[in-house]
Amino acid sequence: MGDFMRSIKEFLEDLTSSRASGPAPSFSIFSVFRVLRIIAEEGPIGRGRISRESGLGEGGVRTLLRRLSRADLVSTSRSGCSLTVEGKNFWKRIKESIPHLSKIDENELTFAEYSFAVQIRGVGEKVRKGLEQRDAAVRAGAKGAVTMVYKNKNLALPGLTDDVSHSFPKAYRQITSLMNLRENDVVIIACADTMENAEYGALAATWTLI
Repeated sequence: MGDFMRSIKEFLEDLTSSRASGPAPSFSIFSVFRVLRIIAEEGPIGRGRISRESGLGEGGVRTLLRRLSRADLVSTSRSGCSLTVEGKNFWKRIKESIPHLSKIDENELTFAEYSFAVQIRGVGEKVRKGLEQRDAAVRAGAKGAVTMVYKNKNLALPGLTDDVSHSFPKAYRQITSLMNLRENDVVIIACADTMENAEYGALAATWTLI
């Protein structure tokens, strides 16, 4: 992941900066990431639907789309908003480092109504006991997060179990059905009272590993 994802982090931080041209933003880095994912997966898509699915107000969506357009990542037409060629390449590179983002059903590791899972490639050495990721998720509005590392063909939850498949079989089945895990990958599940906060929590936890 390395240099590319660090450059993405810097780019998104700059995009949400009040120093950028246009109105002061009413959105966070995680809002930008979520909107990009929605457009990538569902575009062409209208602004109203982006607002509903992202949880951003229409004014925030307009400002964000304007900034994404100036960055040549998003284009707008009568059919809605789509990623440009540059935007598709940008999202493809992100997906190489963060290959899976989705809601996940209830299992032994979930503890709120909504849960969101993220897979991050090859950053397992950065995880200690998952406390930094949990705290970041909470600051972003989630109730908490669990962080797992895939090593030696086992999914481990640091400080709790070296074998999630044995300790939490339902969670393990769900995770492995959603993700193609490789050595040193990290899996984060954030839980919250809303799907928006669960996703933002998972992304905030992911951000600590970039």
